[in-house]
Amino acid sequence: MARNPVADDRRSRTARWLPHPLLTLVLVVLWMLLLNSFSVGGLLVGLGLGLLIPIATSDFWPGRPPVRAYRKVLSYAALVLWDVIVANLQVARLILFRGNERLRVRWVVLLLELRSPEAITMLAGTITMTPGTVSCDLSADGRSLLVHCLDAPDAEDTVRQMKERYEARLKEIFP
Repeated sequence: MARNPVADDRRSRTARWLPHPLLTLVLVVLWMLLLNSFSVGGLLVGLGLGLLIPIATSDFWPGRPPVRAYRKVLSYAALVLWDVIVANLQVARLILFRGNERLRVRWVVLLLELRSPEAITMLAGTITMTPGTVSCDLSADGRSLLVHCLDAPDAEDTVRQMKERYEARLKEIFP
């Protein structure tokens, strides 16, 4: 006997019709910004797209990652924002006042304690967003991250800073 996928869907009616409310809102707002003018027809088309696109793609979205502490997420975001600002200034100083021959460019391997794919992605993204460092490769087993550093006089100290500053906080956020 064939199964009825609609009957097997255990989500509430609201969750089925609005699987990703934030995405719906973002799509409607972006649609209205792309139109560059407000009209009821434009709003209705935006609402239609905002409702249909998340429904059509909801099977491709993984479940939400479990997060232990949302306050720590805000604290982490503030830390990363601060680090990006400081690193921009440091990289500008390096480029303007230090010659290429005096840069200590190096590759470092960051051994990961994180196991959650979402946490590893956040760590790699954080490292890449911070000027002067780029996450380049994740090992096949997901236990180490290869990072290129523009100026790292001491590779061990650089790895220690990344682990203490970012990985330790992400371990508190993600299980």
